[in-house]
Amino acid sequence: MNWEVLVVGGGKIGRMVAVILQNAPEFNVTIADADEKMLAEVAALGIATQKVDVGNEAELLSALDGKNAVLSAAPYFLTPAIATAAKKAGANYFDLTEDVKSTKFVMELAKDAKSAFMPQCGLAPGFVGIAGYHLAKQFDSIEDLSMRVGALPRYPTNALKYNLTWSTEGLVNEYCNPCEALVDGKLKEVAPLENLENFSLDGIDYEAFNTSGGLGTLCDTLAGRAQNVSYRSIRYPGHRDILNILLNDLKLNKRQDLMCEIFENGLPRTRQDQVTVFCTATGMIDGQFEERSFVNVSTSMEVAGRDWSAIQITTAAGVTAAMDLMRQGRLPNEGFVRQEQIDLEEFLANRFGALYLGKPFETRGATPKAA
Repeated sequence: MNWEVLVVGGGKIGRMVAVILQNAPEFNVTIADADEKMLAEVAALGIATQKVDVGNEAELLSALDGKNAVLSAAPYFLTPAIATAAKKAGANYFDLTEDVKSTKFVMELAKDAKSAFMPQCGLAPGFVGIAGYHLAKQFDSIEDLSMRVGALPRYPTNALKYNLTWSTEGLVNEYCNPCEALVDGKLKEVAPLENLENFSLDGIDYEAFNTSGGLGTLCDTLAGRAQNVSYRSIRYPGHRDILNILLNDLKLNKRQDLMCEIFENGLPRTRQDQVTVFCTATGMIDGQFEERSFVNVSTSMEVAGRDWSAIQITTAAGVTAAMDLMRQGRLPNEGFVRQEQIDLEEFLANRFGALYLGKPFETRGATPKAA
């Protein structure tokens, strides 16, 4: 069965999702946005567009008519409006948000829904939950599960050693909000920017610290099985200390709009990025205390004839693989669906999930390669 998909939000991630789906014969996709300039840029990619004001429920419901699924690639504060419209329209709902409050709203909506609601389907939350749960399932009991993700410039030059690669609002939001974690077997809120750790991977030094939203629903899933579960963002050393000055000492955590403006004006964007997923678990396996890890590094690459950044690829691959698996009947088609319900091996075997392994999928109309 072919799926008609509405992507709300024509930014960098939304258009990457649309290009992936449009190049698969089982999907037809339309991007909805209120920004006419952005819609023109999307149309130049050969993607169908529709001007929609998300604040106008009638417009949004009209755009959802006949759609099998909707993806919110819009800012996190628009999640409730888009999810509510999806429920009324009977469309399967997906989003990429790291915002905990918005996700709890979606969970409530999903309780009596006749369609599926699967939020937090991107990179983190999203793929990291699949990878983390893959490790967790190997243990009889889990002492610690540490999940770390970094979307980083390959060639850092400024003091923050950082470039903008995705939503600035989402970035600042995860730096400022409380973080969920399992601590000694109990669900707790821990402060952002805390629990700083330093480590090396392939000869490069990194730091990691608490940020909000990356765990998705994994704490609930592992409650009673794991003692400690945490999520941290990976950065180059020194990044956290500068953030601490800006957000806490200068109180910009109370002016997130200004913090976004500072980042937008002062930090250049880059497509020369890499995404690192680094998960480590310790616990008991067959009576022995063991440690196991999962590492995946993705870089920018060409997809469907265009160059895309690593953060675009990994975020878009997360949600498109989830959509594809649901379309195939491999995930529930009603109620709340957790990202970790996807098996890691099945995810990576999926044509879209395989983008994490640097494998471009066969695009619509492509000439088959000779054996």
